[in-house]
Amino acid sequence: MRILVAEDDAPFAEFLHERLQQEKFTVQVVSDGTEAQRLALDQPYDLVILDLNRPGVAGLEVLRGIRSKKPDLPVLMVTDTTLVEERVRGLDAGADDFLAKPFAFAELAARVRALLRRGNRPARAVLQIDDLELDRITHAVRRGSHDIGLSPREFALLEFLMRHEGQPVSRTSIVHEVWKLDFDTSTNVVDVYINYLRRKVDSGNGRALIRTIRGVGYQIGGNGRPSLPV
Repeated sequence: MRILVAEDDAPFAEFLHERLQQEKFTVQVVSDGTEAQRLALDQPYDLVILDLNRPGVAGLEVLRGIRSKKPDLPVLMVTDTTLVEERVRGLDAGADDFLAKPFAFAELAARVRALLRRGNRPARAVLQIDDLELDRITHAVRRGSHDIGLSPREFALLEFLMRHEGQPVSRTSIVHEVWKLDFDTSTNVVDVYINYLRRKVDSGNGRALIRTIRGVGYQIGGNGRPSLPV
């Protein structure tokens, strides 16, 4: 699941970024309201955590802008104030939930999961290719009758591949979308993590789902071949 965090408090934004990644979410952080609104409208996020100007008119304007174009995109607002009037303004502007600081991260994570469960997109919650299933809310991964334990980065990589089922994806796009970085793709970090996934997802199964597309990158699903022993 992809989460956009719009937060102008840099230390707090970094805290949310790290903790949400530990929960196996793919996270992007921005501090500017205009950029937050642009990304929310242009990119396929599953949820937005919005806290700008704490809470401030600008934050509400961003929320209204998102709501005008994407009425079903879940938005969780966080704020420094506990005033009921501020919470009412946020909810009236279209927020799905409201959380006042300070709060325990466990509560925020629980609210995020609840909003994702309530979303009107059940078909997107579980990705399936052949006998491989990935639950984007609970982060459970199974192949056949076997549970597969993945690290947060492995989960994000598998989710990205499965969202592009049957389509070759380049190492550059993988680095950008999964690692959220722009660096020399001659590094073998992608290949290393692909090998991790192959051992966990394909090894021991009759059909390998993850394929190398020479000169391009990798693909999951489509024209599979028998598994090779690892």
